[in-house]
Amino acid sequence: MINVLVSADPRYNIDKSAIKSVVIDALLKHRIGGKVEVGVNIIGDRKMHELNRKYRGMDSTTDILSFALEDPLDTGFVAAPDLWLRLGDIVLSYPQVVEDASLDGISIDEEIKFLIDHGLKHLLCLQHD
Repeated sequence: MINVLVSADPRYNIDKSAIKSVVIDALLKHRIGGKVEVGVNIIGDRKMHELNRKYRGMDSTTDILSFALEDPLDTGFVAAPDLWLRLGDIVLSYPQVVEDASLDGISIDEEIKFLIDHGLKHLLCLQHD
């Protein structure tokens, strides 16, 4: 069972069930299943700017940040007592998603799907281009 926790600023019109499906499909594509949990947070530019400055030392906003909780490749840690693999959180800046989608000539939903897949690769410690 894959558990996807979606949180969105109420100003943004987000289809939470579509985001959950994107995460589940991407995890299954990477052959990740079972008791897995991932969080997706949709926020504004001001909060994203703050997070990017605090955690990356960059005084600007960005479209996506990923915060890993557990390394799925690391076998040195004891598993959580409930045996859930909590990968971490993906944070998207909705204004940046809209801007990126416009620049790329794609829909906002397509951009969200692309960014979620990108964030999951970070959480799964997979290389990407």
